[in-house]
Amino acid sequence: MGMKFRCERDVLVEALGAAGRAVTTRGALPVLQGVHLELSGDRLRVTGSDLDLTISVTATVAGNSDGVAVLPAKLVTDVVRSLRPGAVDVSVDDDDARIVAAPSEFAIRVVPADDFPQLPEPDGDAVTLDAAAFREALRQVVPAASSDDARPILTGVLMAAEADGLRLVATDSYRLAVRDLPGTSVLGEGQHVLVPSRALTELGRVIGDGTDLTLRLGDRDARFEVGDVTVATRLIEGDFPNYRGLIPQNHPNRLTVPRDDLLEAVKRVRLLAQESTPVRLAMSADGLELVAVTQDIGQAHESVPARYEGTDLTVAFNPEYLLDGIEAAGGDEITLETVDELKPALIRSVGDDSYLYLLMPVRVS
Repeated sequence: MGMKFRCERDVLVEALGAAGRAVTTRGALPVLQGVHLELSGDRLRVTGSDLDLTISVTATVAGNSDGVAVLPAKLVTDVVRSLRPGAVDVSVDDDDARIVAAPSEFAIRVVPADDFPQLPEPDGDAVTLDAAAFREALRQVVPAASSDDARPILTGVLMAAEADGLRLVATDSYRLAVRDLPGTSVLGEGQHVLVPSRALTELGRVIGDGTDLTLRLGDRDARFEVGDVTVATRLIEGDFPNYRGLIPQNHPNRLTVPRDDLLEAVKRVRLLAQESTPVRLAMSADGLELVAVTQDIGQAHESVPARYEGTDLTVAFNPEYLLDGIEAAGGDEITLETVDELKPALIRSVGDDSYLYLLMPVRVS
């Protein structure tokens, strides 16, 4: 007698979909291409893992008999998603999982469950954070991490203990994002960990509104629990670059501009910044002029009302990176502080010191 339960199709689709996001299909062991189902009473736990990242979701079902099974992740998710809405009956024996929602019936071969990796239990104390604030911090910082596995350190987000809280830092060497969460003490003084940005991206997807987030940090693993979802990840080993040395201490030039105006203007002008052409920001006492010119395609100009203190200056930026910073900063007004056309520029929200975004200019002839 194997595992047997009944549940709503949509409940199962959601659990399989979330856990399946950790499943790898690239040349992995067959068992890692599966999702692990464990039924205990009316609680079904669905887990996917690629050894680095593990996502586990608990759903409430009508349980009939407890058990464990590993099913091919993509296939079972596609099958359940294809069913008509309503109740689904799942029963598993040693060889097959039978999935029935009249008039459809599927039998899927199971994968031996013994080889499925166990979720590591980090040894650190559990710390509870405000999930909404943490999600906002992730939104501001994670996009600045690198996606290039050739430099694994830069694919991580640094979580470090600061004087009065937690600091999140990410950089891909073209831009740097730093967010402080004051009053959030997760780490001991001077302690820091490097969390893969992929795990934090997935965590950001599952954090709902008004929930608490429980974090456990070990020496090699971190585990985040929010609602019915657990995201566990291996930490990245190695030293994060000394980012403090990158932030210029004083910026003689400061542009202050309504955030939405700048955002919309950059989005428009970017249409003519093709083939990796930058967008130029010409700043003067008259305000801001945005310019994009692409050889043989055309050009765009737009003036944006802004206050500027400093020497007349034109700086060019990658438009996508510039947009990321403007969007992340939040608030009604932002400042862009510059030294010259080659040194990193600093984007902040007016009246909010908890976030900064540092962006390298693009050299233009």
